Amino acid sequence: MKAKNCLIFGGSGQIGRHLIRKLTKNNYKVTVVTRNIHQKSYIIKTQANAGYLNIVEASIFDEEKIRKLFEKTDICINLIGILYETRGGNNFKNLHSIFPSLLAKLSKEYKLNKFVHISALGINDVTDSNYAKSKLEGEQNILKNFTRSIILRPSIVYSVDDNFTTNFMTLLNRLPFFPIYYSGKTKFKPIHCSDLTEIIFNLIEKDFDINIVECIGPETMTFKEIIEKLLILIDKRRFLIPLPLFFANLTAKFFELLPKPLLTQDQLRLLKYDNIPSGKYKTNFDIRLPSKKKFDDEVKKYSYMWKEGGQYSTEKYNLDGNN
Repeated sequence: MKAKNCLIFGGSGQIGRHLIRKLTKNNYKVTVVTRNIHQKSYIIKTQANAGYLNIVEASIFDEEKIRKLFEKTDICINLIGILYETRGGNNFKNLHSIFPSLLAKLSKEYKLNKFVHISALGINDVTDSNYAKSKLEGEQNILKNFTRSIILRPSIVYSVDDNFTTNFMTLLNRLPFFPIYYSGKTKFKPIHCSDLTEIIFNLIEKDFDINIVECIGPETMTFKEIIEKLLILIDKRRFLIPLPLFFANLTAKFFELLPKPLLTQDQLRLLKYDNIPSGKYKTNFDIRLPSKKKFDDEVKKYSYMWKEGGQYSTEKYNLDGNN
């Protein structure tokens, strides 16, 4: 069977790494575009066998260079996104709206089979977040430019490579207390990265007459419940303190001064809104691509890194030293 050619933007992140492994194992030839090959290639090139993976260094706004890549591809996948803006760096509008629009136009021009774009769940009703507005604008631009686009809206994506569970477990391990925003009542349906990868792969492999899919995990839990689960998994007890909005904004302003802020004012506004299906679009369950992995079971596999004793924290040994 002839290998299909797939072009990926944002391949060094947790979704990208899972997806590269899945695609190359299934006879896809993958080209990954990165802005800094010296920093990112060591991560990317270990994800696939030689001959199935090509790494190209390019600015995502170097249209001339990107055009040449589209000449040799069948499918384009955009995984690029940021959670916060930086001074002098890329902003939400550039990465979430303008760039996806360019990819959709090129997908149409070069008659690609599909263009898959990762957006975010719950952005329709969020009117006071620049992140959400840029994501929604990007979706609208994509659908105007290329009708064979598939937009995925995942809830929180987690795995050992994420910036969600790992960051929270680090903070919970170090801090004597943890702030809870909006009383911790915001709802989420976290989806494991490998489940999301399976959804993407099936949408590429099969013919689905659909443009937007809300991708969710099998469980619904509140922000407070997530924190409580993580505390149990790392065997810690911490005070969970509801933080008034005034003080939450002050801490967010302080965090924004850091190179990698733990929380921004825009993210704080996002936390007001539930991160669950809107009811306006089909979910992965509706199209018979259910996610199966449970939050506790999967996080437990790597939570030992935040426990006393590390990987041996839950092991029981006999007196002779054998398990």
